[in-house]
Amino acid sequence: MRPRTEKERKRAVISSFLGSTVEYYDFLLYTSAAGLVFPKILFNGMDQGLATTLAFATLLAGYLARPLGGILFGHFGDKIGRKNMLFITMLIMGVVSFAIGLMPTNLGPAFAGIALTILRVIQGIAVGGEWAGATLMAMEHSKGKSRGIGASMAVTGGPAGAVLSTLVLGLFMSLPADQFAAWGWRMPFLLSVVVVAIALYLRWRVTESPEFEAARARGDVHTGVPLVKLFKEHPKEVLLGCFAGVAALFMQGFLASFMVKYLASTSEKIAAVSGEAPALRSDILLYLLTFSSFLHIFTIPFFAHLSDKYGRKKVMMSGAVVGALLIWPMIALFHSNNYWLIALAFIIGNPIIQASQYGPIGAFLAEKFSPETRYTGVSITFQVSSILGAGVAPLVGQWLVPAGNGTLWLIGVYFVVLLVISTTAIALSKETYRNPAVRKESRDTEIVDDAVVQGY
Repeated sequence: MRPRTEKERKRAVISSFLGSTVEYYDFLLYTSAAGLVFPKILFNGMDQGLATTLAFATLLAGYLARPLGGILFGHFGDKIGRKNMLFITMLIMGVVSFAIGLMPTNLGPAFAGIALTILRVIQGIAVGGEWAGATLMAMEHSKGKSRGIGASMAVTGGPAGAVLSTLVLGLFMSLPADQFAAWGWRMPFLLSVVVVAIALYLRWRVTESPEFEAARARGDVHTGVPLVKLFKEHPKEVLLGCFAGVAALFMQGFLASFMVKYLASTSEKIAAVSGEAPALRSDILLYLLTFSSFLHIFTIPFFAHLSDKYGRKKVMMSGAVVGALLIWPMIALFHSNNYWLIALAFIIGNPIIQASQYGPIGAFLAEKFSPETRYTGVSITFQVSSILGAGVAPLVGQWLVPAGNGTLWLIGVYFVVLLVISTTAIALSKETYRNPAVRKESRDTEIVDDAVVQGY
């Protein structure tokens, strides 16, 4: 195994961030469009409430496909290497987004739903292999004392992709309604080809993970099926990992896919009764969400850095307490019908509540597993959490908001229940940020790499 220079370490981390940003641009662009675009354009002629539910159902299909992608790309990522799998996932995402941008609007609700579901499932499979691979490439190139913040660089690609997708979608939504319906909604999907091409180039130049190469040199990667080995050696870690992130991922999915649609439609209903113009516009709400996602880019590595100093468990469990306290003022601010207060609510939701649990999660999950099963283990645990958290978030909103007389208070209760589940899973997990058994290979690699960097 050839030791990594500092330049190669930085290139791997930057590439993981940029690649993850592009991949989540594609994935989250669909998420926003499902609530704001598809019901009116691809499911036109239907009751808008039912159309929105169907669009959100295609979202869930994508999340359900993610564990399959995690198993598939995790298997080959643990057998062949991280780098090649990340190149393939990026290529798939670019092709699917381009295909969505070319979809005819006259398919009818049934065929549109089938086509979107198929494309979303393919997207879900690709993203299922992306998150773990990008996280591991960044973390396994990082030094021991900065593994948390290294892993978080790939995690940060999520909100960075959200910023990019909401900015681009919001820009085209500002077009006149007839132009947006005719061609404007397609452009954010078609433009992804450009950024995907750049990301593919960057990923191709990155070196393979040093920890994977060390495991391959020992012969570990060719002994059995990673999935079988994972459940044989780490069954408890898999179970706990599947529930550790459900609350954080619910918050992410709820704000990204449900809140803008909820706020805009509620404002329209109030305006219809009063006879005045709606107080809230979808494009401005998207910009407020974008601003909170921009702040999210900085708070995720901040909380990851804290986990490098004080431990993954302490930071994530403290974040759960913060979330249980702040969810109620956040909901009250969302009910204000005021842009400034809604902006503050988005800031409380993502950069604070969500990031405090989400920032350390990349390293928290990765350190549970040995290098030869790590891609598979992180993929499965994170993607199951995504289904249980973010995947059902818009549908939960569709069910609980009417039950709460059009308010969000029952969402708060649901979120607190998820916090209890996540906190229990975290509390029952081992603290690994200084665990020598988990990080032996990386420490051995790091000693050699440091010698190279220092010129020995």
